[in-house]
Amino acid sequence: MTAPQDIIIKPLVTEKGTMIMEEKKYAFQVARKATKVEIRKAVEELFGVNVKAVNTLNVRGKFKRMGVHRGYRPDWKKAVVTLTEDSKPIEIFEGL
Repeated sequence: MTAPQDIIIKPLVTEKGTMIMEEKKYAFQVARKATKVEIRKAVEELFGVNVKAVNTLNVRGKFKRMGVHRGYRPDWKKAVVTLTEDSKPIEIFEGL
């Protein structure tokens, strides 16, 4: 059993992420091997909310150059969590 802190890496605060908050949706960077069920349980346990749906996508790392050195940023996984209508908003996003 993995701890919820190991599944949810960090919240994603972006322009698009703040726009979807009106629809009770929140974006997180999650562990690459985390499943939708694990993400749902982690969000419910960490923030005390009821999750309606979890959508995930794998994000490819971008190609970057610094002088003669070339490489890729690491790949990562993104999760968009939709809360139920009767659920309260997540506090970490409230001040935004």
